[in-house]
Amino acid sequence: MFTQLQTPLPVHVIGKGAGLAFAVIDYGAEHNLIWVTALDEGGEIWCAPNPKVRVAENWSLGRSRDSIAGADSLAAPEGDTP
Repeated sequence: MFTQLQTPLPVHVIGKGAGLAFAVIDYGAEHNLIWVTALDEGGEIWCAPNPKVRVAENWSLGRSRDSIAGADSLAAPEGDTP
């Protein structure tokens, strides 16, 4: 199922950088969600699996750059996503 987000969501794609997610693709229970994201730098569109996507920093919610930058070490290796 392809779902267009009514309000794009600022995200960080591990290994690619910051961008706006504007849609989500759901292939079902056996698969990761796929975030369709327009990257800030260069404007490329990438489809990133859920383990590679982090929500952007938000000061009012206490989500800092440090917690997002540290997410690189928490991401599943390339071959571990279906």
